[in-house]
Amino acid sequence: QVQLVESGGGLVQPGGSLTLSCVASGTIYGIYTMAWYRQAPGKQRELVAGITRAGNANYEDSVKGRFSISRVNAKNTVALQMNSLKPEDTAVYYCTADLSTLTASGFRTMNYWGQGTQVTVSS
Repeated sequence: QVQLVESGGGLVQPGGSLTLSCVASGTIYGIYTMAWYRQAPGKQRELVAGITRAGNANYEDSVKGRFSISRVNAKNTVALQMNSLKPEDTAVYYCTADLSTLTASGFRTMNYWGQGTQVTVSS
């Protein structure tokens, strides 16, 4: 059973900072791409940032220069450092990972999601 659990969300004033963390646990043999998505009320879920196992990162245009994604492979964790937060960053943030696990059908690479953590940017 694989689980992804996010933490670190909350209420912050515009211009403030937050760091989101996500840890993957369970029967995991390797984690490939990890990423953060977000979904604001009434909007589609969108990719915020992704990072490969080698550490290559990509960002959605509106967060470039403000957000930074990082991971620690040995701990199965990924973090999202968010600076200069804006009200439009308000959303539920989800962690996702492509990872290799053992299923009833053998080893498989599957995509898992966390349950999300709320980030609210407001004065």
